Amino acid sequence: MTQTEKSGSRRTLEKFMKNPTAVFGVIVLLVMFIMAVFAGPIATHDPLEINPGDRLMAPGAQHWFGTDRMGRDIFSRVVYGSRISLVIGFSVVLLTSFFGTFLGLVSGYFKRLDEIIMRILDGLMAFPGLILMIMIMAVLGRSLVNVIITLAIVYTPRMARVVRGAVLVQKEQTYIEAARAIGAGAMRILFIHIPRNCIAPIIIQGTMIFAYVILAESALSFLGVGMPPETPSWGVVISSGKVFLRRAPWICFFSGMSISLCVLALNSIGDGLRDVLDPRLNRKG
Repeated sequence: MTQTEKSGSRRTLEKFMKNPTAVFGVIVLLVMFIMAVFAGPIATHDPLEINPGDRLMAPGAQHWFGTDRMGRDIFSRVVYGSRISLVIGFSVVLLTSFFGTFLGLVSGYFKRLDEIIMRILDGLMAFPGLILMIMIMAVLGRSLVNVIITLAIVYTPRMARVVRGAVLVQKEQTYIEAARAIGAGAMRILFIHIPRNCIAPIIIQGTMIFAYVILAESALSFLGVGMPPETPSWGVVISSGKVFLRRAPWICFFSGMSISLCVLALNSIGDGLRDVLDPRLNRKG
């Protein structure tokens, strides 16, 4: 990395850190990450341990967030739920970034393949997202891996369309003509030169997809087609507490707050990244 690139990265970081909402998002996401990594030491109980004598116990010294209808500790289940949500979120973002970027690059650069690829992706996007997720999960079955696969299939078209739009702009730039003039082949231009200038929209879209995935996984688990019922997932916890919403509102409240904070943090980070990485916004500033 050259000195100019280092100074540019430093300016970008400084501008990002001046955004209080973005910094708030980073702090919240960092707390969630620490909870996920150190879930074992942080949790006060085994999240799967059933204690009938403690069922529907209100929050207190023994159970900080109370217990559910089986006497399981809600705090411990929320802590372990952060691990599941972040694992699914990171996995889906990685998969959608890889496949979505590849499809977007190929579609945006080669006109002949553009119609074929985009019509297939448009067909996937024509289905309501939740309905498509339920259909795929009904075929694959309930498991962590299947949830990741399902969400990756649903959100890859979004990433591909964003990358395709960026490629259509980049391939008309002067540096592409210069690369062709010095003998650079289509594959080198497509997979080396163009991706370097598409990183910003990929990162921004990735943070947005991360937030969508957290909500989607919780929705699938709440509806009973996502994670298995014994799994300490935020959506599963809310689903188990919906029947006791009046009698034991803490079952749904703490998991719901975790989902809200995580999604809010990711959206704040995405908005902050868009402000510093979008050149049009930079020119306006």
